[in-house]
Amino acid sequence: MTAAIVSGHLQIPPYGMAGGEPGQVGGNWVERVDGSTLTLGGADKAELLPGDVFVIETPGGGGYGKPEA
Repeated sequence: MTAAIVSGHLQIPPYGMAGGEPGQVGGNWVERVDGSTLTLGGADKAELLPGDVFVIETPGGGGYGKPEA
């Protein structure tokens, strides 16, 4: 099967607001049944075989407000 993804914030983290800290970047990859890994970009596709796993790690949102407040 062909799996496709369009996603953002894989290199630049989501920004924080009102002094909040940035979030974490996400990632997309395929874990092959043979143990290898194929890293995917923000707009990418991959051919999957039985037993392969398509992993989507969503980015964490940026914080709001200063952490010490």
